Amino acid sequence: MTDKVLIHTTNLKIRWGDMDAFGHVNNTVYFRYMEQTRIEWLESAVGGMVEDGLGPVIVNAQCTFRRQLKYPADIEIRMFALEPGRSSVETTYEIRRVDQPEIIYAEGGAKIVWVNFKQEKSVPLPDSIRQILTKL
Repeated sequence: MTDKVLIHTTNLKIRWGDMDAFGHVNNTVYFRYMEQTRIEWLESAVGGMVEDGLGPVIVNAQCTFRRQLKYPADIEIRMFALEPGRSSVETTYEIRRVDQPEIIYAEGGAKIVWVNFKQEKSVPLPDSIRQILTKL
């Protein structure tokens, strides 16, 4: 895997409460959209996510806001992965309106690291995730 590869897509409705006083989706909500997409993918890849005290954490997250999203709208969040490391994988996201799929409203990223929560140390990615990512 040399470039980013699409691994999951989520469709969500923008909620009235997602907007802020300026009448557009609040910047923090974009991170929630990406989080929801990531959680759905992780649940489909490894089930309950946390097993035997091991699970995912996000060590960084970023977002570039390209256009304002406003209520009402249906959005699509595309999640991509880059080549996995020993204990981590970089993920990127594109947020688009369903009725304007050619326009990227926001782009983001998050690095997922698998950790032993008790020891607070990274551990190798689960085989189930590594198999999914290496087949791409």
